[in-house]
Amino acid sequence: MLESLKPRSGKRWPRGQKFVMSSSGTVAELAYREAVQAARAQGRPALAAAQESWAAPLHLDPADGVVLGELRAGRKSIAEITRGLDDCGTSAAEVKSAVDRLSDAGLIEPIPAAVAAA
Repeated sequence: MLESLKPRSGKRWPRGQKFVMSSSGTVAELAYREAVQAARAQGRPALAAAQESWAAPLHLDPADGVVLGELRAGRKSIAEITRGLDDCGTSAAEVKSAVDRLSDAGLIEPIPAAVAAA
């Protein structure tokens, strides 16, 4: 019960904050898709290695590519990304951490509230 009172780590985004891929994010997401596609037929170890080789130079977690891919369709909030990844078993906390890392890397950008509402 008191867990909810503990301070959370990471950035504090406004409720409903929407994000969009930056131009470098678009390039990184394409590289992620290509790496995954090339490794897909070679089995799980090859897939894990491809994800790791994509993530390492960007200082990201290998699973961040999946979160980045959710933004390919357009601007979304953390809650919308989480709903999109429900079937993967990705928690809201994991999505938020990925969003923080992707933002720090300059691959996604928060949309100003006035623009997001339009």
